[in-house]
Amino acid sequence: MFTKKTAKAAVVAEPKAPSKAKQLSGVIVSTKMKDTIVVLVDRFVKVPKYERYVKVSKKFKAHDAGNTKKEGETVTIIECAPISKDKHFKVLNA
Repeated sequence: MFTKKTAKAAVVAEPKAPSKAKQLSGVIVSTKMKDTIVVLVDRFVKVPKYERYVKVSKKFKAHDAGNTKKEGETVTIIECAPISKDKHFKVLNA
C-alpha cells in the first residue's frame, strides 16, 4: 500500500512585482513651500503630421520632507496617493 506523504512547502518571500507608479525625473525650480518642491519635467512628443519631436514641459509638486533638496538639483519623483489637492508625487530617495 502506498501512503501519500504531504510535504510542508517552505514559505518563500517572493519579490514584489514592479510598481506601476510613474517615475519622472526633472529639475527643481522652487523650494519655497514647506515640505514641497516644484519639479520641471521635460519630455519629447512626436507630432505625427510633421514627424518631428517637440519638447513639452510640465511642473509637478512633490513631497520633500524636511526640505532637503535645493533648487537646480535633478531629482526623481514617484507617484503616490494624493497628499494634498495638487501634490501626488514624492521624492525618491536614491
